[in-house]
Amino acid sequence: MIHATLKQLRYFDALSRHCHFGRAAEACAISQPALSMQIKELEQFLGGVLLERGARQIRLTKFGEEVAQRVRDILRSVDELGDFARASHHQLAGRLRVGMIPTIAPYLLPTVIGNLTRLHPELDIHVRETLTPKLIQELREGRLDTAIVALPVSEPSLTEVALFAENFLLVRPGEAEGTPVPTVKALREMRLLLLEEGHCFRDQALSFCNMHASPPREVLDASSLSTLVQMVSAGIGVTLIPEMAVAVETRSAPVSVTRFKNPQPSRTIGMVWRKTSPLARQLLQISEVICLSADTLRKQRTSGPASRKPAR
Repeated sequence: MIHATLKQLRYFDALSRHCHFGRAAEACAISQPALSMQIKELEQFLGGVLLERGARQIRLTKFGEEVAQRVRDILRSVDELGDFARASHHQLAGRLRVGMIPTIAPYLLPTVIGNLTRLHPELDIHVRETLTPKLIQELREGRLDTAIVALPVSEPSLTEVALFAENFLLVRPGEAEGTPVPTVKALREMRLLLLEEGHCFRDQALSFCNMHASPPREVLDASSLSTLVQMVSAGIGVTLIPEMAVAVETRSAPVSVTRFKNPQPSRTIGMVWRKTSPLARQLLQISEVICLSADTLRKQRTSGPASRKPAR
């Protein structure tokens, strides 16, 4: 008699996400024929067709979509059982899956990983960098243990813990050095460079400039903070970037970095995880390490010999 195995459920979960046998097989580290055979056995056990198989693409049947959701719930419960076992030992050890948004990861991640490795050498840290909506989805589905994002995320199933606040700074072409800080009204008349749709930092910048209520004169989009700063350096426009990114992104760009007058635009960075996570106590410990890491970076920015202090 055929029985469904946990391995088959993980294979089907991968296939339902990739909708492609080759990519799913690669993600599962098995051959395509082996994956196909396992899925056929799962269909035999369930007594229904899970997939519509096309020449180049597959798609889930209605039955397959319903099974995929139940499989994700099962796999999340299995993962949480493992988390519960780890948490019962009252120590930070084993796999830790952490998500970060792109406007945080390049600047905070090296210090965070260094501190976590030093303080908790038994941790096996896996990092995922993507946009907030994707991180929240993967948290809900149990594919991440925690994520570092801009708060609030306002997701009822998640716990939010604020870590630190961070200001936004104005980046202008180098020849603007020493000139007055523009008002919000004046900023709205400039060519403003922003991250593309989907980045929460874009929405925060637009909110500060009050551009949701009245469109700006001209907005240009980029996919990274690095591209934004280089565009400013080329004289294309101006932009806002988070303070933690200044030292890295302006290192080789002849730009002027300026603080706004109070109240300065800012964001709150925090950690989120599932309210049902057995690792909640351990994640609180990790949040303390992240706060320590952010404080270390702040001190380096203000006292380091190579630090670049923005004009006030």
